[in-house]
Amino acid sequence: MTYEKPKLVMSEIEKVLENHLRPGSTEITPLSGGNISNVFSFILDGKGYVVKFSDLAGAYETENYVSNLLSSQNIPFPKCLGLGRTSQLTYLIMERMEGRNLSDCTAEEQTLHLPEIISILTRMAAADIGATNGYGWIGANGNGSHTSWKDFVVAVNAEDQTGTFWENWHDLFRTTCLERDVYEEIYCRLMDYVPYNESNRSFIHGDFQQWNILSNGTRITGIIDGNCMYGDFLVDLAILDRHMPWSDVIKAYQNYQEKAGIVTPYFKERLMGAYYFKGLDGLRFYAKMGWNDAYQNTRQFLLNLTA
Repeated sequence: MTYEKPKLVMSEIEKVLENHLRPGSTEITPLSGGNISNVFSFILDGKGYVVKFSDLAGAYETENYVSNLLSSQNIPFPKCLGLGRTSQLTYLIMERMEGRNLSDCTAEEQTLHLPEIISILTRMAAADIGATNGYGWIGANGNGSHTSWKDFVVAVNAEDQTGTFWENWHDLFRTTCLERDVYEEIYCRLMDYVPYNESNRSFIHGDFQQWNILSNGTRITGIIDGNCMYGDFLVDLAILDRHMPWSDVIKAYQNYQEKAGIVTPYFKERLMGAYYFKGLDGLRFYAKMGWNDAYQNTRQFLLNLTA
């Protein structure tokens, strides 16, 4: 069974905004995007905001932390104004950033933004996380969920995912297009590259692509959402490359690093590990969502990867 986002009626949304902020919110409008959240924009006292709802436990605690981390380091990420619960749903209220989803721009327009996007990616990777520890999912306290990258990779691919979005995910082998032999093949390849990614610990957005990047037509105005974690920041580069295959993202990144005098040790091996890590998660996600074309495209890409 594919995942369905929670449904809300307008009166529920109005009540949340009135209770957490104050009366007077107008132009409450559903927004596209968001695979696990229902997202709405609204106006209050002439300013734009966003409220998101999810039925997943602790859905936005990390986003609240990440908002404080990135916005304090001059990275264009929306500031949080409120976090709470209503009925069985968690909600998060944030400022609305100027611009529209980069996905609404043409491929040519997206490519023109690429140098700035890579600059932001590099700045996110350089965010000061020295006061935290751990790898993997970032918790509400700012620490990672696991003691090593390898432990994290093993854990997120384990069968027992009780209480998470992936609970009973092995059922997907029976009920969807997810193929066990393909999954296990990619997992084995991933584990071969884990040692190259292991020693690199930076902030990772985790869903760094056009639907989570905002533009006003001339510049990038914001980065939103994310499946944030600690680990090798090349995961974000791999995501961007897979979503902008027409833009030669990897070459643009290497050119940027060369001009900045930045050396990335074991770049090719780490990038392979990043492709396999996100690709494997993508196979599982696309199968659960019923996105067969995306599944087949990712499957072919991963199986054709060579060192």
